[in-house]
Amino acid sequence: MLRDLREVGPLLRLLIGSQFAFNVGFFVVLPYLAAHLGGALGLAGWLVGLVLGLRTFSQQGLFVVGGALTDRFGARPVVVVGCVLRVAGFVWLGFAQGTAAVIGSVLLVGFAAALFSPAVETEVARQAVRHEQAVGTPRTRVLALFSVAGQAGTLIGPPLGAVLLLGGFRAACLVGAGVFLLVLAGHLRLMPHRAPGAPTTGDSGRQSLRERLRPLWRNRPFLWLCLAYSGYLLSYNQLYLALPQEVERATGTQTALGWLLAYASVLYIAVQLPLLGWAGARLSRRGTLRWGLLLIAAGFAVSALLMPTTVLGGLLPSIVFVTALTLSQVLIVPTVRAWVPDLVDDRQLGLFTGTLSSLSGLVVLLGSVPIGALLDLAGPWAWGVLALVPLAGALCVPRSEGTPGHGAS
Repeated sequence: MLRDLREVGPLLRLLIGSQFAFNVGFFVVLPYLAAHLGGALGLAGWLVGLVLGLRTFSQQGLFVVGGALTDRFGARPVVVVGCVLRVAGFVWLGFAQGTAAVIGSVLLVGFAAALFSPAVETEVARQAVRHEQAVGTPRTRVLALFSVAGQAGTLIGPPLGAVLLLGGFRAACLVGAGVFLLVLAGHLRLMPHRAPGAPTTGDSGRQSLRERLRPLWRNRPFLWLCLAYSGYLLSYNQLYLALPQEVERATGTQTALGWLLAYASVLYIAVQLPLLGWAGARLSRRGTLRWGLLLIAAGFAVSALLMPTTVLGGLLPSIVFVTALTLSQVLIVPTVRAWVPDLVDDRQLGLFTGTLSSLSGLVVLLGSVPIGALLDLAGPWAWGVLALVPLAGALCVPRSEGTPGHGAS
């Protein structure tokens, strides 16, 4: 991993390091937001849910905006503005007392991520393609480093936040803001105004939104890829919907949930590069994505069959599910990110990258309501039904793998 980081060059190291810092700063605050809103601020449960839902919508749902702005202005200014808004949002959240102030600050925090995340993801995909062409290292390996950095930040952020909470929620928010100030300083100093290989806007910068969206809706392989990825993302969301219910059913509390999520992050970091390398030597992108989705389906099905067990305090089904989901995430996420540049015009890579996240997020939003009702009604057997979600995603995997190198034009 360290050898790969040395080889990728300063720009990719900056982008990979940014992903790590983003997640540290974000997860210092996010896991403790609901408790702060319902406890210290005394908001009603439905209002806490609304605030959290608005944060998700202002982030995931607006990725397409950040992607389109990246195509128009380049990654550097979009990342810089996103960092400034995230700093302002965290500071505001730390001092917010009323409902309106809380909602405003949370929307600002979410929209900031809707700017810088697609900008960074677009640029890291573009530079991974260039690195592959220059030295022959598979782009999926570079994108795997990017994912590992994010998981490391996800692992470090929550315990750091727990320590900071000894000084109060405001202290955690201010430290989170400080992390993004460091990211901002790094990009202002090290991010080139125009990254190598980045296309000039030219005529595309003057196109209307309708003209820019027309190739998107006509790109059937990309839309099928979005549907396949949606099957993964809706399944992944069960870490926060189905898994907590199962842990509480099995143990009577959700204490073990934090340990399971930490286990998922450690497992991801440990197996990302070797497992992805093994798959890359044997499978096409289409095969890797399909097998990843089938692995999730198997995880749901086996967990459903094991749920009467008392092995490991009743946590064996949860451990099986988390393991299968994490291994599939290792296969799916870098593969999809590596696939997009070969399906789209490089001048619209940001728009398509943002659309992938926004459409998938919309599917998660629409699918979570019936899945929540299913979990309430069907109990353990709901997990067997949930296996159909990744199976449907596997059927949507596009047949076309695009034109290698097309995204680097």
